[in-house]
Amino acid sequence: MLKGKVAVVTGGTRGIGFETVKTFCENGAKVILFGSRKETVDKALSSLKDSNMEAEGYFPNLNDYKEVESTMQEIKEKYGHIDILVNNAGISQKGPIEELSTEDFEKIINLNVNAVFNVSKAVTPIMKEQKGGVILNTSSMVSRYGQPSGIGYPTSKFAVNGFTLSLARELAPFNIRVNAVAPGITKTDMVAALPEAMIEPLIQSIPLGRIGETRDIANAFLFLASDLADYITGVVLSVDGLARC
Repeated sequence: MLKGKVAVVTGGTRGIGFETVKTFCENGAKVILFGSRKETVDKALSSLKDSNMEAEGYFPNLNDYKEVESTMQEIKEKYGHIDILVNNAGISQKGPIEELSTEDFEKIINLNVNAVFNVSKAVTPIMKEQKGGVILNTSSMVSRYGQPSGIGYPTSKFAVNGFTLSLARELAPFNIRVNAVAPGITKTDMVAALPEAMIEPLIQSIPLGRIGETRDIANAFLFLASDLADYITGVVLSVDGLARC
């Protein structure tokens, strides 16, 4: 589905991002994953190699625009084009607002919002020059329904939704599609480590009767990145089993 495409995936060393990297590789894309540190990037690349998949990795500071721009230009010079960007890097936080420091709130906004801006800004002139591309962002179901604590995360994802819809309108005349995927409760390492007593009530709240797998989210990114979604832009696609919390 992505044969001949070059894709960049931020936050690509674990969880949903790593599953997306694997899914894109399986579908013929040349994938460049971004991670926060050299060690995590090397570990992810080694794991892919063990599965007979090839990718490349970088670890730019996503909050340093010049560094991101330089990395994107390096990728473009090597491959000639960048067809797909998946903005997946992000962090969350729990706890009531009175326990959330301004520094912690800024940290969430910096990675979940400002970094999305930086990477998208850096790739936009490349996609304009090649007359097309796809930008995909990771949102969350809590961007629509909120959550009982940890206000920084849903706030940041609400911003991602607005960014997605607005950038889709701006870039549509250049044949650049911009969409987002809003996962529900998904079996990442963090969720998988929860005791069964906590998992079971979560499952009961989901009409489809199970927690999402990382592959469910990766498949949504695959669809939106492919030519099958050629007439879809400005969409925040819920992938949550109809969970509403």
